[in-house]
Amino acid sequence: MNTAATATDQLRIVPASDWRGVSHQPLDADTLANTEEIVRDVATNGESAVRRYCERFGERAADEPLLLGRDTMEAALETLPAADRRILESAAARIRAFAQAQREALLDTEIAIPGGRAGHRFIPLARAGCYVPGGRYPLPSSLLMTAITARIAGVASVIVATPRPTPVTLAAAAIAGADTLLAAGGAHAIAALSYGFGDIEPVDIVVGPGNRWVTAAKQLVSGRTAIDMLAGPSELTVLADDSADPALIAADLLAQAEHDTDAVPVLVTTSRPLIEAVITELAAQLATLPTAATARAALANGAAVLASSLDEAIELTNRIAPEHLEVMVDDPERIVPRLTAYGALFIGSHAAEVLGDYGAGPNH
Repeated sequence: MNTAATATDQLRIVPASDWRGVSHQPLDADTLANTEEIVRDVATNGESAVRRYCERFGERAADEPLLLGRDTMEAALETLPAADRRILESAAARIRAFAQAQREALLDTEIAIPGGRAGHRFIPLARAGCYVPGGRYPLPSSLLMTAITARIAGVASVIVATPRPTPVTLAAAAIAGADTLLAAGGAHAIAALSYGFGDIEPVDIVVGPGNRWVTAAKQLVSGRTAIDMLAGPSELTVLADDSADPALIAADLLAQAEHDTDAVPVLVTTSRPLIEAVITELAAQLATLPTAATARAALANGAAVLASSLDEAIELTNRIAPEHLEVMVDDPERIVPRLTAYGALFIGSHAAEVLGDYGAGPNH
């Protein structure tokens, strides 16, 4: 994306009747072709290829180890400032409790059938590879949500892969119970997890968010290794009426927009004055936002969609089917049953989407 050509301080205003959504093709032909070359190189040459890419992308020096063990993680945890450690441990406890509740909801089942019995069982995979992005900022929340979930599922061996691991990331790996950390990112890390190298055996599943190179690599290895999904750009839709606070809406849209220049922030509302107030707030908040360049580019992907009625707004929101959906309307509980297509739902003005991203408990 040409950030300079598309960056904006506001959302374009679109009538609901004209809104056709945002079309993304994260896995373009060039990305797939270049990623396939990397994956094939790692599959053929193993550790030497992984190290070559780590050095090329500035992830690891030639004399630094690619694999870090529990001792390194525990040392990072012990030297972490007490306040940071409390934050990580608090988030981990919430994530662990929610994952445990989910696991307990998955019940083995058996029924009688003519001539015998049939059923299903939930059996944990043996080895999980948890990918944690680390390009712009360290994301210990992604590490906690993948590695802790794997442990609750009963996975015996958990390997985390992340480029340029920071002390807080290493500390999060210790808290989450990871066995090993691969200090690599991008397509070569996904290939390393899938094919294995040296003493690292291939994993059974690769999970975790990432950029288009990570997504392409996951698609390419999915024939031999299970994956969670092929995720597209991060999305947030805010469904709001004239009772909503424009400053909160703007803040939440920017919190999503600053993720990546491909992010998609959308406001769906029945109120033209609310749209205008949100646009004013966006400009004011962007003026002091450290990540404003990224956020401005992402705002160009989204829109403020004006619906003629709440019914039309709900219908449009279900058609968008966003990754994250915030509901900021008067008496939100009355419309929640009519919302049927979203990844995660945040109900009410105090349920910011970032709570889901950083540790409320449910897995982002």
